[in-house]
Amino acid sequence: MNGGKCIAQVIVDVPTKATDRPFDYLVPESLRGEVRIGCRVKVPFGPRKVLGYVVDLKDEAETPRLKAILDVLDFVPPLTPELVQLGFFMADEYLCHTMTALASMVPAVLKGTYAKVVSLGPEASAETDSLIDLPAVPLFARLRENKECSWDEALDAVGGDARLLRRLAEAGRIRVEERIGDRVTRQKVMWVWPKQSRDELNRTLERLSGRAKRQKEVLRYFAKQPEAIPLPTLLAELRVARSTVQKLVEMGALAWEEREEYRDPFKHRSFQPTEPLPLTREQAAALTAIVKPIHERRYHSVLLQGVTGSGKTEVYLQAIAETLNQGREAIVLVPEISLTPQMVERFKGRFGDQVAVLHSGLSSGERFDEWRKIRRGEVKVAIGARSAIFAPFKQIGLIIIDEEHESSYKQEENPKYHAREVAAWRARHHGATLVLGSATPSLETHYLADSGTLERVVLRERVHGRPFPVVTIVDMREELRKGNRTMFSGTLKEELLACVERGEQAVLFLNRRGFSTFVMCRECGETLMCPHCDISLTYHQTNRTVRCHYCGYAERVPKECPSCQSPHIRHFGTGTQRVEEELVRRFPGIRVIRMDVDTTSRKGAHERLLTSFGEGKADVLLGTQMIAKGLDFPKVTLVGVIAADTMLHLPDFRAAERTFQLLTQVSGRAGRHEKPGKVIIQTYSAEHYSIELAASHQTEAFYRQESFMRKQHAYPPYCSLFTILLSHPDQVTVMRASQEMARVIQRGMPAECQLLGPVPAPIPRLKDRYRLQMLVKYQAERGDGDRLKPLLKEAVAMFDDPDLRISVDRDAGELMQPVRGDRFTLWAERK
Repeated sequence: MNGGKCIAQVIVDVPTKATDRPFDYLVPESLRGEVRIGCRVKVPFGPRKVLGYVVDLKDEAETPRLKAILDVLDFVPPLTPELVQLGFFMADEYLCHTMTALASMVPAVLKGTYAKVVSLGPEASAETDSLIDLPAVPLFARLRENKECSWDEALDAVGGDARLLRRLAEAGRIRVEERIGDRVTRQKVMWVWPKQSRDELNRTLERLSGRAKRQKEVLRYFAKQPEAIPLPTLLAELRVARSTVQKLVEMGALAWEEREEYRDPFKHRSFQPTEPLPLTREQAAALTAIVKPIHERRYHSVLLQGVTGSGKTEVYLQAIAETLNQGREAIVLVPEISLTPQMVERFKGRFGDQVAVLHSGLSSGERFDEWRKIRRGEVKVAIGARSAIFAPFKQIGLIIIDEEHESSYKQEENPKYHAREVAAWRARHHGATLVLGSATPSLETHYLADSGTLERVVLRERVHGRPFPVVTIVDMREELRKGNRTMFSGTLKEELLACVERGEQAVLFLNRRGFSTFVMCRECGETLMCPHCDISLTYHQTNRTVRCHYCGYAERVPKECPSCQSPHIRHFGTGTQRVEEELVRRFPGIRVIRMDVDTTSRKGAHERLLTSFGEGKADVLLGTQMIAKGLDFPKVTLVGVIAADTMLHLPDFRAAERTFQLLTQVSGRAGRHEKPGKVIIQTYSAEHYSIELAASHQTEAFYRQESFMRKQHAYPPYCSLFTILLSHPDQVTVMRASQEMARVIQRGMPAECQLLGPVPAPIPRLKDRYRLQMLVKYQAERGDGDRLKPLLKEAVAMFDDPDLRISVDRDAGELMQPVRGDRFTLWAERK
């Protein structure tokens, strides 16, 4: 073991304030080759045996009497030493347990009940086993008889020598795999090959009886093609039974063995290889700014602010190629699963099998295999959503965050990290370049670029000098005055008809799913509300139900009002299902593909729907914000925004910024190729600066206006925030707790800081829990955040009510949006 160190520092999986520190454990002699930083171990903790992560190794303990580690769960540690350091940073920065931070970086498939299983490896040989390692002979005999055994049984067979087992595994003479419950974490496939020469196969063929037709067919196949082949492929090609092959194996003509095989989510797809494209002058300057620090191996951050269609992705691809040429690795983050298919196609086309894909649209087994390729150094590029930032690379040279302004980069559950901050930490650690790409960067990133903290590189022109789409704002109040009460303005109807008649395609955007937003009684005005949350239920036409999009509650639509029993109950507002129905009704024969959470919940749905649209199987792509960015279809010449002010009037200081970004991004889907594009924005707030400036492509004017508003009201980037959310089943209890907590914070915080609240959260009740919210404004550059963190931890820890949940979020992405499923976690959780 490293330098003979025999003390391991372990973070145990016991989430309380008192245990959120490393504990010393003795590494027994038998495990000294296995215990390494980043591996998971089983340790005694009080009367229990618990899981823990090894975070350090040392020579001396602080106390003379130590308990010993019981077992090591991982043959290869799932966390690198760098990721362990990152875990400590995240625990401190985002006020969560260190264990929570460490566990968030490990694939979910590794978090179940765990066992190690030993079987014969590809290099095992009956002729040489007894000559090389006499102590291992009993183990080989056991494995040849029983095919496999547990790790403990293997240890017994070699006299408890774990180092010998590790040596045999590294030599390929045994295989060690992890099993989780009754699932094998590795996929295995039986391979078959001829054990005899071609002449011997022909002689065996002649000796077979005339009735053994299937066996003869198999032998003829291998006489012509003597290479190894997967058994399922052989059975499918020759249409023979497994028993036929098994008889030939028993006869000694063939041999077979199980081999590990990666689950490939893209095995049914072929990717056309691509070559680097010639760069424009602006693109070449951007590439130089990114690549220069990579060659110098120093940390550098770049804001790549490029208008939609300016070719940011090609700059990414060529920067990654330079990174790989330097023998280093790259991570690319995208905000939505819906972006991944097109991005994967471009990255796989350029870098082939060097790319691993990590996102929630894959099965857990596929994600695990992609992660293992990274951990083993078999790939050099990782592309995925937020959690791909934890890809266990060891030589990172470049991290790219595409559409960096997106709120999906902020984790909603503990640890409440922002991928941008984690990326900056990792880039500094590796001396790598961090690229933040966006047509509409977040105001915070724009501010950092203005102050010189980031280098800003601007792409002002679209590729090939293509013009921006012509944008028309339609005031829906005027449409109402004209008597048009439909969801489609006259302008949008005309343009949509013309677009379809020309054989072109349109994208219609609405940031709501469902059929309508609420169901109301026209007699008494009663709205159907969720019985568990203070939010109206959304009507879904498909199965005529009303659903809560926060807790999942659903019920059939009542035939009469529950309050006054009136039969005049109907749905109001507009959702994606209703827009689809109206499109089909008002434009007979139009072909529509709808993309929202309801239609894309199944595995592979994003890719299937986008592929169908790309192949021209629909005239209109209708969807929520998952279609607003990153998509590139040559035939799309019209974009229609059904209701531009959906998010504009939410109680969130980022509402105007989100609206501007979304309109700019969705407008950028039109006219990206030869044909010019048009954009129709329908709104009831036509005079709002975010809508006017998005329509006229005045990005810098918007940032000036929005910065003025933020500075006037002291919101980020002119201050930083802690958001504190308390919830409890009893309203009075949570009110008292929040007032007591506010007094403690007010008394202890720096004088320059400001506490707002407690006030009811934007959704005051969620899943039968009453919710109150507080904001603490502070100046990070003065060090106020570091002084506030221990105060907030102390304030949370002073409550001992197990039903009281307290969430502390640093620089929350959206004040309006609750944590999904209300899974709030305490910094100091009581058990």
